[in-house]
Amino acid sequence: MSGPDAAARRDPDRTRPRVGHIQFLNCVPLYWGLARTGALLDLELTKDTPEKLSRRLIEGDLDIGPVTLVEFLKHADELVALPDIAVGCDGPVMSCVIVSQVPLDQLDRARVALGSTSRTSVRLAQLLLSDRYGVRPDYYSCPPDLGVMMQEADAAVLIGDAALRAHLHYAPRLGLEVHDLGAMWKEWTGLPFVFAVWAVRRDYLERRPDIVRKVHQAFLASRDLSLEEVTKVAEQAARWEAFDAEVLERYFRTLDFRFAGPQLAAVGEFARRVGATTGFAPDVKVELLTP
Repeated sequence: MSGPDAAARRDPDRTRPRVGHIQFLNCVPLYWGLARTGALLDLELTKDTPEKLSRRLIEGDLDIGPVTLVEFLKHADELVALPDIAVGCDGPVMSCVIVSQVPLDQLDRARVALGSTSRTSVRLAQLLLSDRYGVRPDYYSCPPDLGVMMQEADAAVLIGDAALRAHLHYAPRLGLEVHDLGAMWKEWTGLPFVFAVWAVRRDYLERRPDIVRKVHQAFLASRDLSLEEVTKVAEQAARWEAFDAEVLERYFRTLDFRFAGPQLAAVGEFARRVGATTGFAPDVKVELLTP
């Protein structure tokens, strides 16, 4: 490997950590405050999709960053989770949905398009359809374009900004059903859900525990500041997005950025239900960064 990543790997004494940033609106409150507090200047930030950032963290091209829950559980021996920071929900999430032309219990053997870039959302949707609704659809992957999806499939799984657009703009016009994955999981299990956690590579933590804790505190401060000023955050984000400020504020308030007892219980329940068929042990242990 050549280039800046290879150079960073050869320099274990570098001080600026390589940190991932999900390019979805759901992470705006976690990063917005970094510029306000000045912490952004201390990070080497990489923006990408959840799946690509997860791969880069696991391969060692990032030191700290978001990782989808499924990939975190698959690589729990290499990663340590940062407590009290995640992207999840305790009920509706708005941006992880199944959009369908028919009731969900009619999707057995039907074509279902997977437009998601997150294996966690896909696995959650598949679990809900199989175990809650008793259907086994014919899944296939495709770009997250709802119009194209609905020409070829009976239903589609979408996450992130594409899901928000489908949920709020397109599905109502097209008369499609929208099923919120977070709400479905909550109704089924009574638990919150965690889509992505923030984690540090174990080898980096061993080398630079001081920096890891500073980054952790910076993210917590950023999140707290953003939620205190959530109206301002939404107004600024609305300048560049296809959603008005009121919708974005509602969305930011809907998301749950905590990662503590209830969220750990939810992770354990998800692992118990899907671990054996998803590539990790059903009783996989989650290690949290200690104070």
